[in-house]
Amino acid sequence: MSPKIVILIAGALALTGCATTPPLDADGAYRELPEPLLALAAPYQNLSKVRLDQIDNCFWYLHDGAVEQTWLPLRTANGNPICQAQS
Repeated sequence: MSPKIVILIAGALALTGCATTPPLDADGAYRELPEPLLALAAPYQNLSKVRLDQIDNCFWYLHDGAVEQTWLPLRTANGNPICQAQS
């Protein structure tokens, strides 16, 4: 997926985020992910716990490792991070 497409979809996510704020759980993770985000994310990632980091404006998912849980950047199938466009 080209960087232009990623930027366009990130912009669409930003606009849908302005319309309604999705419900968040205690960790600040989305209870339900927007469809464009589901379509962008690579399949090997855990999409049950995803949050938007207010510092870098990128999405992060909770990876369940053998020893600990770690927040990792949510990426496309090409390895690009998924971020919202800053307004």
